Amino acid sequence: MKGTLWRSLARSRKATAGAILLAAFIALALFPGLFARDNPSAEAYARNLGPSTAHLFGTTGLGQDIFAQAVYGTRQVLEIAFGAGLASTLVAALIGVAAAYLGGFWDGALNLFTDVVLVIPLFPLLIVIAAYVHNSGTGVLIAVLTLTGWSYTARQLRSQALSLRGRDFLAAARVRGERAAYIIAVEILPTMISLLVAAFLTNALYDVLFASSLQFIGLGDPDSVAWGTMLYWAQNNEALQTGYYLQAIVPGAAIALLGAAFALLNYAFDEIGNPALRPVRKPRTARGILGRLARA
Repeated sequence: MKGTLWRSLARSRKATAGAILLAAFIALALFPGLFARDNPSAEAYARNLGPSTAHLFGTTGLGQDIFAQAVYGTRQVLEIAFGAGLASTLVAALIGVAAAYLGGFWDGALNLFTDVVLVIPLFPLLIVIAAYVHNSGTGVLIAVLTLTGWSYTARQLRSQALSLRGRDFLAAARVRGERAAYIIAVEILPTMISLLVAAFLTNALYDVLFASSLQFIGLGDPDSVAWGTMLYWAQNNEALQTGYYLQAIVPGAAIALLGAAFALLNYAFDEIGNPALRPVRKPRTARGILGRLARA
């Protein structure tokens, strides 16, 4: 199954484009010093400089190099995306699959808990929580996004697990005397890999957007180097009103490109998991086949 999955991904143009974009951002996050020579926090240059060979995207209203900030800010954004995305997907998998498999009281209790979290407006809740933990670090932001972002994924995974509960391989595991935790972790979850990856990519995408939005409205740490805080300072310095558009365009474009990477990979996994979403290929006609043979 894994071989089939990777072959399907290799043939998908969406997966290839998304993987290339994501790999580029990972390289920036891991080795920022190879791409940007300036200290992103140093107020070492003249303010509001335009693009040049020395400053590719110019400088901010505080004299900081915009390109260096965009490059070094990638690490925190990816830490939030992968940290909160993986954690919320794990919580959703444990709650959703356990509810479906255990049934009875556990299904009712866990389902009720999921429904309560699901109906709470997410972004207003994030604003309230972030206001209480104002100027906190990346770890606190990951924890907040995890605790508030797992419910929708849990609902999806529960529905998929319910369709698997009566399968023969699960009955065989129960006959062997396997424990419920073993069956959930070893028998059920591996059959849902494509759905779990798609759920992670969706969660990672929304985590980036929510975290950047919180930082933009001033509920993050304004002294940290991240794309959301770049937007926050661009707004504070009235960059758009005064014509210094790159101060807002660069971090906004970076968020859009990273979101596109996660979205393209997500579409690819959706197509693999759901054949109805795969693009329809034109049937090969006899004339086309003969023409190819003639040209060969």
